[in-house]
Amino acid sequence: MKVARSIAELTGLRDEIPATHRVGFVATMGALHAGHATLIQQAQALSDTVVVSIFVNPLQFGPGEDYARYPRPLEADLDRCAELGVDLVFVPAVGDLYPPGRQVAVSAGTMGTVLEGAVRPTHFDGVLTVVLKLLNLVRPQVAVFGRKDAQQLACVSRMVVDLNLDVRVVGAPTVREPDGLALSSRNVFLSPADRGLALSLVDALEKAAAQSDLPSALDAAWEVLDKASLDPAFVLDYLAAVNPETFAEVGADHGGDVLLVVAAKVGAVRLIDNITLHHPEPLVPLTVPRLPTPR
Repeated sequence: MKVARSIAELTGLRDEIPATHRVGFVATMGALHAGHATLIQQAQALSDTVVVSIFVNPLQFGPGEDYARYPRPLEADLDRCAELGVDLVFVPAVGDLYPPGRQVAVSAGTMGTVLEGAVRPTHFDGVLTVVLKLLNLVRPQVAVFGRKDAQQLACVSRMVVDLNLDVRVVGAPTVREPDGLALSSRNVFLSPADRGLALSLVDALEKAAAQSDLPSALDAAWEVLDKASLDPAFVLDYLAAVNPETFAEVGADHGGDVLLVVAAKVGAVRLIDNITLHHPEPLVPLTVPRLPTPR
């Protein structure tokens, strides 16, 4: 495994990859866990050479968020990448990606201002700015992102379409811990009591998925979350049913696939999760046009 610690090193090593190789890419902020391993394995299945980036992106953290304390076990992450058979790891410094005088950034548009974007203004602008930079530098044919960060996946997919980027974006399934909690680098900050509360997110989604229609699904989820919210350590940010591609909220009469997204602060840790609800399309009465009366 090779490691590039600057853009110049990455450029040189990227140029050594045979032109016939399909390059897969996984962007991470480090603190790698089994969820990241799944992304890497998905990239390996779809490509010949896999590049992983490790970069804690300051642009996607807002004031008062956990940028300073975000875990950065770089050597352990590099060892994990080597074990997983990664070909090239890119570990840039902040000054590499954001030089002095930087002015231009990417806007996530309306999709980046709702739900997670409403709670964390400019977050998705920061995500898309760094992802675009990394895609330009790595030049992959395939980029794999986790479905746990569903709104991020939707924003990246939209950017690729809108900016005509020559890369295929693939969403990998959410990986969960044995108790069902979605894997996150922030889970290590949960106390035992807070972890029990965090499982309310999983319980709400599972109960929603067991229902046959969207109104019942929302009622089942709210029942769980209302109970969890009685504990002051649990602060719900949102629960919403959205179109998985646009993140526009859908009405109770919506049929077809819906993404149910939830976010809450549990103790000092903010967690997100989601599940796809598969409901039948509503029946539309067939209107038979009246045939003209023969003359």
